[in-house]
Amino acid sequence: MIEGMVALYIFMLAGFTGYEVIAKVPAILHTPLMSGSNFVHGIVLVGAMVALGHADSLLGQIIGVIGVALGAGNAAGGYVVTDRMLDMFKSSKD
Repeated sequence: MIEGMVALYIFMLAGFTGYEVIAKVPAILHTPLMSGSNFVHGIVLVGAMVALGHADSLLGQIIGVIGVALGAGNAAGGYVVTDRMLDMFKSSKD
């Protein structure tokens, strides 16, 4: 029970910290930061796969599958957004 509360506390702190950090980033820096954050999303995906592999209960497996799906979607979406933003900087010469 205590381990779950500690994990929830860490999750909440990470969420609040992430929000505060991202909210203070100027719009001009979002494109360069996206490529770095895509790398972090890949690490999160690997962590979710490891957690899924070590899950013993059905609930742990369900949470692991959800984590892998969300991590994969987040990483793929980050690369799509980065590619689209970089296309805006290309010249329109035909």
